[in-house]
Amino acid sequence: MFMPLDFLLRSLAGLFSLALIGGGAYILRQWYVGELMSDRWLYLGIGLSLWSFLGFLPLLLFRRSGRDEPKPFRSSQTKRIVRPDGSEIQVEFYGSEYAPPLILTHGWGPDSTVWYYAKKQLAEQFRVIVWDLPGLGKSKKPKNRDYSLEKYARDLDAVLSLAGDQPAVLLGHSMGAMILLTFCRLFPERLDNRVAGLILVDGTHTNPLRTTILSRLLLALQKPLLEPLLYLAIALSPLLHLTSWLSYLNGSTLVTTEISGFTGRETRGQLNFSSLIGIKARPGILARGVLAMFRFEETSTLPNISVPTLVIVGQSDIATRPIASDRMSREIPRAELKILSPGGHMALMERNPQFAEIVRAFTASRLFQ
Repeated sequence: MFMPLDFLLRSLAGLFSLALIGGGAYILRQWYVGELMSDRWLYLGIGLSLWSFLGFLPLLLFRRSGRDEPKPFRSSQTKRIVRPDGSEIQVEFYGSEYAPPLILTHGWGPDSTVWYYAKKQLAEQFRVIVWDLPGLGKSKKPKNRDYSLEKYARDLDAVLSLAGDQPAVLLGHSMGAMILLTFCRLFPERLDNRVAGLILVDGTHTNPLRTTILSRLLLALQKPLLEPLLYLAIALSPLLHLTSWLSYLNGSTLVTTEISGFTGRETRGQLNFSSLIGIKARPGILARGVLAMFRFEETSTLPNISVPTLVIVGQSDIATRPIASDRMSREIPRAELKILSPGGHMALMERNPQFAEIVRAFTASRLFQ
C-alpha cells in the first residue's frame, strides 16, 4: 500500500537511510585520515555501515514466523487487456471458470500478489479474478501518464467484461476501494445488472488526508509541502528507488510498514512480504498516484449506490481511519459494517482467516441466490 501517510513515512525513512550510510562513511574516512584518533570512532563507523546494509536482519529474526507465509505466486491462467492509453492490464484467474466471479482490486503500491491468502481461501468457492493496476506489477503503464481514479475505474470496467454473463462481486482494498466508488459514479448502469455487490476494505470516500491520522496537520501541509515533495519524487525517481532499497536493508521500511499497516501481531513473512512488495514500483509512478488521490472526492456518490455493500475496516487502521468506513456504511443505503479487531490497514493479511470468512459469507449471499 502507498497512501499519503506512507509517502511521508517513507520520505523520512529515505532521509534517515542517507544520513545513516553517509554518517558511517564520513566517520570511517575521518578516522582513516587521522582526524578522529580514538578506535571508538572506528567501531562506530563500522557499526553504522553494518546497520546500513544488515539492519533488517534482527528486525525479522526476532519476530515470530507463521505456518503459511505469503509468497508472490501467480496463476498460469492469464489474459492481457490492451487499453486505448497504451497501458496493458495483467488479469489472472483462480478457481473454476464456472464459479461465480469475485473481482479483487488491490491498493496503491503493491500488485495483485498481495491477495495471497484471499486467492487460496476463496478460489474453491468462487472464480477469483485479480488484476495489476497499470504501472504496477505486470501491467504496463499508460503512455499518457494518467494515473487518475477515473482511469482505473474504466480499467476495472474492462476487467469486469471478462467475467462473462454472470453478475460479479467487486472487492477493493485501500485505493482499490476508492476505485470502486469512482466506478459506481461512472458506470451506475452496471450496478444490479453486472455487479451484484461491493466490498470496500480499509477505504475512504474523500481525499485520504481527511481520514488519516494527523489529518488536520497533513491537510495544512498538502499544498506547501506534500505536493512539492511528490513532484520532486517524480523528478528524482531513480535516486528514490535506490534509497527505498537502502531503507529496506537498514530496516526502516520494516518499521514504517508496521506502523502504517499492522498492529504488531503480523508474522515475520507478512511484514517482510508487505515491505518488499511496496518498494518494487517506481517512486515516480507512486507519486503520481498519490497526487491523484488528493483530487479524490466521492462522498456524494455514496447515497446513489444501489447494490448491497459490505464495508470492512481494521479497528486500528491509521492510514484510513474507521471513521471513513463508518460514514460509508451509514450513507450507502444497503451497507453493513464489519470491524476486524485487532487489525490495521493490512488486516486482510494480518487477520486473513477472519477476513476471508467475512468476504465468503457476503459474496455467497449475493451470488448464490
